[in-house]
Amino acid sequence: MAASVLGKHQIEKALHDEQRMISSGRLKEENPLDTSLEFRRFCEACRRGDLKVCQEQISKNININARDEFDYTPLILASLCGHYEVVQMLLEQGALCERDTFQGERCLYNALNDRIRNLLLSYDYSKSTDPLQPLAGHITSLLSRATPKTSDIAVHAGDATFNLHKFVLSARSPYFAKKLAAAPETPSWRLSQAVPAESFEACIRYIYMGEAHVASMESEEEQEQVIAGIDKLSRQLEVPQLFEGILHAGDRRQARQRRTEEVERGRNQLAAWFQSNVIQHRLEVDTAKADDVKWDRDNGIFADVLLRADEPVEDDEMMDEAQPRIRQTEGPLNGIPIGHFQASRSPSRQRKPQRSVLFPAHRAMLLRSEVFATMFASPFREGQELQHLQIVPVDCSPEVLSIILTFLYTEKADFGLGIALEVLHAADMLFIDRLKQRAALFISTLGNGSASIVESENPRGETDIEDLINVYDVVRAGWDTRVHRLEEFGARYIAYRLERFIDEAEFKELVQESASRIQGRQETDTVELVDDIRYYLSERFRLRFEDAGLDEMMDEDVEGVAALPEQPVDDKPALPEDEGVDVHSGLTPPHEDGFAPDLDFLESHQGVVRTLDGDVAGDEFAQDAMNYQILLGKLDTLMENLGLDG
Repeated sequence: MAASVLGKHQIEKALHDEQRMISSGRLKEENPLDTSLEFRRFCEACRRGDLKVCQEQISKNININARDEFDYTPLILASLCGHYEVVQMLLEQGALCERDTFQGERCLYNALNDRIRNLLLSYDYSKSTDPLQPLAGHITSLLSRATPKTSDIAVHAGDATFNLHKFVLSARSPYFAKKLAAAPETPSWRLSQAVPAESFEACIRYIYMGEAHVASMESEEEQEQVIAGIDKLSRQLEVPQLFEGILHAGDRRQARQRRTEEVERGRNQLAAWFQSNVIQHRLEVDTAKADDVKWDRDNGIFADVLLRADEPVEDDEMMDEAQPRIRQTEGPLNGIPIGHFQASRSPSRQRKPQRSVLFPAHRAMLLRSEVFATMFASPFREGQELQHLQIVPVDCSPEVLSIILTFLYTEKADFGLGIALEVLHAADMLFIDRLKQRAALFISTLGNGSASIVESENPRGETDIEDLINVYDVVRAGWDTRVHRLEEFGARYIAYRLERFIDEAEFKELVQESASRIQGRQETDTVELVDDIRYYLSERFRLRFEDAGLDEMMDEDVEGVAALPEQPVDDKPALPEDEGVDVHSGLTPPHEDGFAPDLDFLESHQGVVRTLDGDVAGDEFAQDAMNYQILLGKLDTLMENLGLDG
């Protein structure tokens, strides 16, 4: 008891000290109060487990770690209500859950189950506080990465030599930006002997988005010289935040906050440089002349490779003539295709190029793709340095290639639902797993697969989702890219609208494709897609077979139907004649005001509920049970017609 009381006092003291530092301006509040309508909508979506609304609000740059008027953060709400996928998405987007903070302890304590609790615990310091860590980690790794060679300037400090990248130096340091703009071909630079090499190394680690720190020296005098050198260099290179970070490196909370801010600043600087150099200098040419473009290696934006993307042509005749672009001219290396690589496409995605766009890029950033990393390290043409930049064709549209490059340089990925499938395929082709998962999440959340058929036909916004994306293509993309999330989404989407899809020829083709995906298929093997649809169909109608058997429910439904009055031949309910309905003719005479009453309106107000087949059901519960059986029967009939068992 005494220990628990002591722990309580320690937590209260820590909270008091934290609030004092926040009030004094030394710390930034990590969980500020947010009473805006947008944040309330975000919190409500986290309570309900609505991935679509959560993704929409996050894309609007809402503070994911704010708290509502009841002192709940979105992560606490999602954990408390047991929405695993929402919790996972929040953590991936940078939601905080640290065990040594008040809100972190609340989140862990209130988690609905161990699965969510273990997920929260798995997000350690680096993951939870730095969603840009993959980008920062890659740029920092360039300092020690020997192959493939991507550095283009050597800086000498004393006896040490640093092989660096001009575009990183130019993006992060105003001093280097001015120096290199005046002489972009500069191959080397020598540092003053008065500055210790250790000081320059600390500055370079900061510029390359690493954690700047001062290594321990043998004597205090050497330590002071290094710190003085950092002070001098931080002013010369115009990166004053570096020296401030060195001075305040003792406090863990402040160091973490500063580290997050510095990585964000570095990303923004690199993003601005990318837009004003790589994107601004892209070149559009006729496809026939694309391979003749000569781009000097010594150029003002320090590009060392050109990526080519061809504009698609929507003419159906040209699509028929277009040839699949999958080929592997150089042979595989470590299981990864090298050379002019292209991904396989379905016939509907074939395109004949007309115009091409060339993007000047830097191999150092393209290494984030495993395909490019292997390609540039190979002995083939793409791995060699020539007088003019190599042109590497990528089988995607210029719009998609621009999205890919933006992600590789900045970790940002903003695209619409209409192009999400193309981004998914391109990311899978280039082995960019984070972008592929982000595209899959975008498709499966904005598609809103668990919505009812009424909601799907009346979506939020002005455009129907099905005008932008084809659910059959989504399922096939899940198979092709091995993203199980999309397979589940597609099955759920179809199950919630099965009455619409069940009679379509393309749905039958999809079922056959699912069956053919089982190698060495036996007659007793089930069809995975149909199994998933049956599962989500039962979820849709919320049948609890364990609590109340289907036979019992159907018996009750039959009794309910028998209790209804006998229906006329035209299967419309009998209505009293004093309601103005001529039951003998089946016609409805007009009212005195000249308007005829709505039979469907009258029918619904008399409590008559009909099934998908038009039969009368006793109530909505009986209607669901009967509709469920009707749809299951149609699935079974489809399987029999296709000669499939399962």
